[in-house]
This record gives sequence, structure tokens and C-alpha cells, in this order.
Amino acid sequence: MNAVEARRIWKTFDGNTALRDAHLAIEPGSIHALVGENGAGKSTLIKALTGVHRPDRGDILVGGVPVTLAGVHDAMRFGVSAVHQERNLVPELSVAENLLLHQPPRRGGLLDYQRMYREAEPWLARVGLDVDPRARAKTLSVAQGQLLEIARALSVRASVLLLDEPTASITEREAAVLFGILRELRDAGTAVLFVSHKLEEVLGLCDRITVLRDGQTVLDGVQAQGLRRADLITAMVGRSVAFAERREPCARPEAVPMLELRDVATELGHDAVNLSVAPGGVVALYGLVGAGRTELARCLLGLGRLTGGEVLLRGAPVRIADPHDALHRHRIGYVSEDRKGEGLILSHSVAHNIGITVWDRLRRALGFITPRREADAVGPVAARMGVRMSGLDQEVGQLSGGNQQKVCVARWLAGDVDLLVVDEPTIGVDVRTKEEMYVLLDELARAGKAILLISSDLSEVVRLADRILVMADRRIIAEHVNTGDYAQLSARIMDEIVEAQALVVPERATA
Repeated sequence: MNAVEARRIWKTFDGNTALRDAHLAIEPGSIHALVGENGAGKSTLIKALTGVHRPDRGDILVGGVPVTLAGVHDAMRFGVSAVHQERNLVPELSVAENLLLHQPPRRGGLLDYQRMYREAEPWLARVGLDVDPRARAKTLSVAQGQLLEIARALSVRASVLLLDEPTASITEREAAVLFGILRELRDAGTAVLFVSHKLEEVLGLCDRITVLRDGQTVLDGVQAQGLRRADLITAMVGRSVAFAERREPCARPEAVPMLELRDVATELGHDAVNLSVAPGGVVALYGLVGAGRTELARCLLGLGRLTGGEVLLRGAPVRIADPHDALHRHRIGYVSEDRKGEGLILSHSVAHNIGITVWDRLRRALGFITPRREADAVGPVAARMGVRMSGLDQEVGQLSGGNQQKVCVARWLAGDVDLLVVDEPTIGVDVRTKEEMYVLLDELARAGKAILLISSDLSEVVRLADRILVMADRRIIAEHVNTGDYAQLSARIMDEIVEAQALVVPERATA
């Protein structure tokens, strides 16, 4: 008997069919993968299984019994819990309150906060999240928030655990901890659904695989063992996909650096940070969750305070007030890792989200921008990025995650920036879109753009970067010229991170 099953599910939104006769069955004590391109219907199917969306047609069965799920709490009552691709934390509540939101401990009818903090700690430790349970959720990075949501899903001890892109913002080391937890849950009889665009993870972790394409099930619970990556990609996209080799460096070392940091310190604890990015160069920041990579980028863009050192652009010292100043005065673009919270205005159209970087250029007398003028400016960029949409007037919030990410990058193509800071450029995107993003970043570098890349995917870093800067505890602890030898580089980088963490433990213990 299957732990949970979706039979012949149909779901339509505003005339667009997201699921058509889709099927999925997960056995108890198994890890089952659900894969497909962006827009294939994966997230919609998970939302149907958890009561977020009610199917137009078809049946949901839990333990072999048909059920009607009225919402997330209803699904949890049947033992089904999920970590969705979109973050679902309450920013103003504490880490502990978010973790135990569905079952907060009480005493005398009131919340028992001391007991809540104590009960939260082992769940945080289980996913390797080293944060104060009293801290506000809004202080967490996107990656830390993702780990918190996984801890929350584990805390309800569900018999069916659905994970939508759980490793999108965490590094390989943190993912390895999560995989160990998932294997323990499987061995204890839990049914686990694992959604990921990282096919190496899928083939290495999962027992069975279901593939969706255009809302339909095209591979139905096949054994993962013996399945080739190429066959999986062909099932996802409907044809074979060719992949380019690692990009050849095209930086201009003789040129004045486009960006240079000299002994930079920030209010967030960075100290003596030095780096440079030349025109045509791709420099990557790599490190574990909490290393300070995203925070450094945000301070550089004026979203945090610099307390020491110098930032130079094209050889001249600058002070950047905010992202608007970065774009319009210094020609710097920033693709945030949090595309829904910071990168996009979800209720606005594709045209508005891309065109926002060129509005100043498009304004006519009295500040008006005609829709035709905006469409003429952004249409070619959206086409170049291959954004799948009904039209430029479609709301960005209606697009799949991968197409939303394309819109985030398209904005800076339209703005024609000289320096692009890209934080997790392929988070939550499928294998074909990821390849397209790699080709695009390579083209930008070859056109003389400077790129500062932040990524939790070491294989991505090795694929794209000329130089790799390793961060730990808000410091740059090592620098590597990219040789393309993934095995050698990954081993050295992990050793450096482990050694750096060992050095800071005594300081924290005596603080």
C-alpha cells in the first residue's frame, strides 16, 4: 500500500493547464524523486498533495484511502508535511516560534518560551543550523531559512515528508548532512518525496523517480538504480541536451580591476577582506551557510554598512549608497539569492520587472513611459533569456521559479551593467535552464563584463569561475586558480573550511 498517491490529477490556472492526468505514488520507507523542467508542474503537484491547491479532477489517497484536503493543517492531520520551494517563515517571530509553529508548548494556557527554546535546539542541531533559537527569523540568510523549514518539517514527525528543492541554497557538505537524515527517516518507514534539479543528488539518493513534462507523468516511479543521467534529461525535456565544457578564462589581468576591495570591514563582522574582479573575469565566493558571502555582497551594494577599508571601481574609491546608486551611478547589477523577497515584484508584469532598470532611459516628457516603449526595450531581452510566459503583461508571480530567475537576470541585461554580482544564479532552475544560464554568464564575461559569483554549488563554481575565493566566518581564508579539477579542488576547499572552523571554535567557547 502506498503512503500517499495522486491519481490522474488535473489542475488549471486562468486557462493554463499546470497538471494533466498526472500520477505519483510514494511507498512507505522510500525516497522518491520528482523531477522535471521549470513549469513542468512539480510544485503544483506538491501543493495538491498538501491541500494548498484542490485538484480540478483526480484523487489524493493517503494510506490507500481517498481524502479531501482542505489545507496544510488538514494534510498534517493525515501525516503529510512539506517544505515548499517558496519560504514560509514568519519574519518577526523567533527561530523557535517558527520551528514549533504548529505545536507550540504551553503552560497554563500561555506559551512556554523557555521550554520552546529547549525543544527547538535538538531539531536545529539535527540539520546543522547553528543559530540562537531566540533570534528573529528575519535575521537568517535564505540558506539558513531553508534549513529552519526542513527542521520544522522534521519536528512534526510526519509519515510523509515532501521536500521541494531542499538543497537549492545549501552547500554539498550541508546537503550531505540532510541526506543522512533522509536515509534515517526512510529506514524508519517514512515516505520521502525529494524534488531537485540536481540530478546527481537524485540518482545518488533516491530509490524511485517520477518525471513530469508539461504537466504529465512521462516516467512513473521507475527504479533509480541503473538509470542514466542522460536518459533522465531526455525524459524531462523530450530530447537530448548537449552540454558545453568548462568556460575558458577571458579575464584581462593587465586591465584596471572593475572591482577591488582593500581590507574591507563591515558592521556584520567581515574584516580585512581583499578581492578583485577584472573586466571579463568571473570570481567566485564559496563557503558554507553563514560564511558571510551574501552579507558581503549586500554591504558592497549599500545594503549594509562598511566600517573599514576601501571599495574601488575602475581604480577609483567609491561609496555606494544603495542598489539604485549602484546601478545608475556605477553600472553595477545585483541578482539576489532571494528572488521572491528582494529580486522581483511578484504582482507586477514581466515587462515592469525587467524594465525597471531602464525606466530612467525610457521616460518621456512629464515622466511617462508608454507600454509600447517599455515592451520594445525589454522584449528582445526576455526572448534572449527564453522566458516562458503568456506575454510581457503576465504577472511574474504566475511564472515558474526558473522563469522568475530568468527575469531577474534579464533585468540586468536590459540595464547593460559593467559589473554583475550574482548570488545563487541557478537556484531552483532545471538542467536546461541552468545550462542556458552558464552560457549567458560566459557570453557576458567574453563581452568584457566583470562577474562576482556567489554559489553553494561547487560544481557550478568550478564550471564558471576563473578564481575561487573560499570564505569562512566572514573572512577569505583561501584563494584558488580554477584548474578545472573538481575532485582536487573540492577536497582542498573542504579541508580549508574544516580547519578554519576548528580554529574559531575555542574563541566562541570562551566568548
